Amino acid sequence: MFAVMGMTAQENEQQETPKQEGHTNTNKFRQMYQEFATPNQYRTASGAPGPAYYQNEADYKMDVTLDDKNAVLSGEETITYHNNSPQDLEYLWLQLDQNIRKKDAPALERDGDAVAPANSTSRFADKYLQEPFDGGFNIEAVSQNGKPLKYMIHQTMMRIDLPQSLKAGDSYTFSIKWNYNINNHVTNRARSGYEYFPEDGNRAYQIAQFFPRMAVYNDVEGWQNMQFWGSGEFALPFGDYEVNITVPADHIMEATGELQNRGDVYSKDMMKRYDQAKKSFDKPVVIVTQEEAEKAEKGFSNKTKTWKYKAENVRDFAFSTSRKYILDMMAVDVMGKDVMAVSLYPKEGNPLWGDWSTKVVASTLSSYSNHTFQYPYHKAVSVHAKNQGMEYPMICWNYGRPDENGQYSDRTKFGMMSVIIHEVGHNFFPMIVNSDERQWGWMDEGINTFVQYMAEQEFGEKYPEAIAPNSNYPSRRGEPSKIVPYMKGNQDYIAPIMSNPEEVYQLGNNAYGKPATALNILRETVMGRELFDYAFHTYSHRWMFKHPTPEDFFRTMEDASSIDLDWFWRGWFYTTDNVDIGIKEVSKFYVTDQPTEAGRKMLEQYGTTPEQADALYVVKEEDADFKADMKNKTVLENAEKLNQYVMDNFSAEERSNMKTPKYFYQVTFEKPGGLVMPLIIEITYADGSTEKKTYPVQVWRKNDDVVSKVMATDKEITKIVVDPDMETADVNVDNNSWPKTENKSEFDEFKESQD
Repeated sequence: MFAVMGMTAQENEQQETPKQEGHTNTNKFRQMYQEFATPNQYRTASGAPGPAYYQNEADYKMDVTLDDKNAVLSGEETITYHNNSPQDLEYLWLQLDQNIRKKDAPALERDGDAVAPANSTSRFADKYLQEPFDGGFNIEAVSQNGKPLKYMIHQTMMRIDLPQSLKAGDSYTFSIKWNYNINNHVTNRARSGYEYFPEDGNRAYQIAQFFPRMAVYNDVEGWQNMQFWGSGEFALPFGDYEVNITVPADHIMEATGELQNRGDVYSKDMMKRYDQAKKSFDKPVVIVTQEEAEKAEKGFSNKTKTWKYKAENVRDFAFSTSRKYILDMMAVDVMGKDVMAVSLYPKEGNPLWGDWSTKVVASTLSSYSNHTFQYPYHKAVSVHAKNQGMEYPMICWNYGRPDENGQYSDRTKFGMMSVIIHEVGHNFFPMIVNSDERQWGWMDEGINTFVQYMAEQEFGEKYPEAIAPNSNYPSRRGEPSKIVPYMKGNQDYIAPIMSNPEEVYQLGNNAYGKPATALNILRETVMGRELFDYAFHTYSHRWMFKHPTPEDFFRTMEDASSIDLDWFWRGWFYTTDNVDIGIKEVSKFYVTDQPTEAGRKMLEQYGTTPEQADALYVVKEEDADFKADMKNKTVLENAEKLNQYVMDNFSAEERSNMKTPKYFYQVTFEKPGGLVMPLIIEITYADGSTEKKTYPVQVWRKNDDVVSKVMATDKEITKIVVDPDMETADVNVDNNSWPKTENKSEFDEFKESQD
């Protein structure tokens, strides 16, 4: 830099520039201190639980009775709540999620409405002619040791006012008696309820959110008592459960927890088959056959049986029961531990369910455990439920039904397999890594969908007979190209991932698809599998049986990998920007020691001349200074000064290892999209060979619009493609190639195929 009056040229320019208004830091790489909470003794800057981390617990003892004739569930529960927090609690909050089905529930009016030009007769009758179903909780009593407790119900939350504060470190035991009308989940698309089969007059019950449940109290929210409006799922504490469920004697049941009285509720044949299943690791053993189930569904016993379950350290409890159920099981070795994979389904699910459900459960447990931690429970159950996909500890509901002739399409088959993988996978997120679903839907749905994608691909490798020859499992979500239509869609109907589930427009894309794709890109393109997998394992292990926040996840992924990912979290999770990176210009240069007009002008700016400076120059083919004999010569042949310098300063051995490029290309990349991403290109040379190069995302750190890279090569470049394998979810491939290629529309391709 040449001095001007005792100052550098840069300093002089700054002094003469008129004062400008300042601006906030909008650099895509700035740190996320403004978005993140300050680390503290509960949650550390590394993303790990701090030395003062705590979580409260809730233990339940329940007696539950199903009135099958009237579809009514009643129960009495005793809750022991353990206040492990450092604060005294004046009151307790419980969740009454069934109250969303009260006929006057505000949640029923949460969405706008309009008159449809046409409606099915049944839908019109349900909406305008029939009285609304009333399925909310009827709270019969709230008491401690027989003495009534004061309580208040507000929509889906119930506050119990304690006679005296519950001191830090103390426990409190109280009881609630309740009942409610069970809904038909097929007609109202609810998470739990029953399906009615008019052909035989039976119901199949999938029962969840069926008892008043303690809300979470923690260091982040205090009481998490946000109302349940329907989309935001559940925030729950861990605890131990003892649950006795009385149902008709001819019912078959599965539930959260370990069955305590199997010998009382199983027949002798069922017990023999169960013992066989515990030793069968290659195929399921049928415990209740279709023939036995068909016989039972005609009986309608007036007697009852009580099924007794215990579960330790779970965050919830659910069960499914019907006389229609077929039951099969097999054992699976999960990292040296035997776990039972179980399926429960009516005859309407066969042959699809008998062929595949339990195998899918077994494969899922192995895949998820390998990517996270060893599955800690003794079983995982897949229950067939029409139009359902919902998850609870050790048990889940899954759709996928053949037609009345037992025929099914690939869409039905893979839909069933994928939903089973997804819902069984929820045992890991959020049933064990227990995030707050009420606020952060992506932390369970998105993370789970990401692991689901890996588990689906592994299932296809394990059972190639299940998929088309020479193909991969047809995953619906996870591959970058599949999220492109959403990300380039109408911004008026797209919300950031970091939005409450109740506030987003397209929940499936927002909470499932986009975060799953983001994590897949993070693993495959940004971090690499080794670093990502180590960090993801670290997060999973750190937060097993605990309550992580988004920041705990973000911080752990950085802490365990040494990669600063603030740019990634901000772009993918806090904005609705998309990826669009293209090639703006490609210029071919030659190097010469003969002065050029542009070179002279540059030297003059620094007060010197070509005669005074030891300079090399670059020239484009189309410039006036270009000479035809520069072509097909190496840089040393075109620049005598450089050649002499090399000869004088390097040995013959050193010169033999030097590069002697013939061509210099300046490639200017543009980024119309808002997201910064690594710059991945494929170069094709004149001899037909190809080369891939990846520039780190930091190339965009000082210019968010364009960046240029120089490529020195001894081979002529004939083609450059950005993101050749479509691994960044680039929403516009029209600008990805040089020379520019014309991407034909589907209509044009169809038109050509008809010629």
